[in-house]
Amino acid sequence: MTDSTSTAAARLSAPAVMPLRTLDPSAPLDDLEWLDEAIGTARVVAIGESAHYNGETYRLRHRLLRYLVERHGFGAYAMESGFAEGWRTDEWVRGGEGDLGQVLAGGMTSLMGPWTQMRAHLEWMRHHNRTAARPVGFYGADLSGSNASLLPSLDAVIAYLAQADPEYQVDPSIRETAAVFAASSAFSIPAAIGAYAQLATQTKDALTAGLAELTVRMTGRRLEYARRTTAGAYERALRSLHLTITLDALARAMACGDRLTVMFDRAAAIADNLEWILRREDRIVLAAHNGHIQRRPLALPGMPEAATPAGMHLADRLGEDYLVIGTTTGTGQTLNTDADFYTGTLFTQMGPPEPDTLDALMAASHDGPFATDLRRLSPADADAVRAAARQRFGTFHVGLNPLDAYDLIVHLPDVTAAEPDPAALACSPHDVQETFSGWNPR
Repeated sequence: MTDSTSTAAARLSAPAVMPLRTLDPSAPLDDLEWLDEAIGTARVVAIGESAHYNGETYRLRHRLLRYLVERHGFGAYAMESGFAEGWRTDEWVRGGEGDLGQVLAGGMTSLMGPWTQMRAHLEWMRHHNRTAARPVGFYGADLSGSNASLLPSLDAVIAYLAQADPEYQVDPSIRETAAVFAASSAFSIPAAIGAYAQLATQTKDALTAGLAELTVRMTGRRLEYARRTTAGAYERALRSLHLTITLDALARAMACGDRLTVMFDRAAAIADNLEWILRREDRIVLAAHNGHIQRRPLALPGMPEAATPAGMHLADRLGEDYLVIGTTTGTGQTLNTDADFYTGTLFTQMGPPEPDTLDALMAASHDGPFATDLRRLSPADADAVRAAARQRFGTFHVGLNPLDAYDLIVHLPDVTAAEPDPAALACSPHDVQETFSGWNPR
């Protein structure tokens, strides 16, 4: 291979680069007009991230959401956060009462909420809804309880049954057992898994059987319950119950180290949640990790085989109505995936992208943030992308064919830790406050 050929393969041509003038969500939006042709009639536009909690990713999603709402009538923002908890956030952005710090702390899970960039995002949604003819709602697209605790979704079911069937007494042992391994936040997940593993087999089996009985009762009384409340309230409670059952199964898998089952089942639940939301909303913006939204199998380091991400389910169900915008990064700070994350080392420094990765190709192609449409590349640019058969997900790499996984890519040349929101932290569980108190952002 000649030097000239090697150099040509290391960067995209100028026509493939669509620069983003800024990531400022409040700035004019004319530099995003490439989205008009890109999205077509898509009902779900998924916006990825290489790792959680980067300020630049929050701002990018905020800006893209604003464009899709204002220019294309999108009416929902679904995020990689708990389904049951998300109703509290949705109520607030639609003008409901409550303190935003409490909403950020309790209406979002997996630490997605307590950041100033997320505060700005929700404030814009609430402001938009005050004057817009068509409001934009918020939905949690993920399992509740930071993917570990049954209590938020289970409590939503119990509260509904108290309205729909006040004479019926839910077996108290169901909630008592769930409370034994409840996680108050993402930092509590290891302890929660350990607590579940210590439960007696008969106790675990009784929990599973009790949830099955609840499902049979709610399913059989659908018409009666919907008549006593509303059809929407019933469907929301039944969805919460289905997610509670999934969480129960995931607890079993996590306790025995079966990460692959966890990935498969969680992905299917996310896709089912999106399909549920689509029965209520015409067009949705989905914000989740690249690994969740990609439309090809996901093989993580140390996993025995590749798993099916939510994006594959959505692509199978929606076809061309599903559009995937992945992201790549250059340098900066990324989420720490080592064990000391749980003791306050939340971020770690990234070096320049490794050669022959999608991140390196994008970083070499333009100095600032930019987008490229993978479906409209020249043959030479398509070959360059195809040759970049790995992508960086924070601190590790995964193998993939970007042309199969994504429709578009947005490159962020430098990423930094999001800024903690003091009001949200003050309303957060003690373990969150304690961990953040030991973190030095710089």
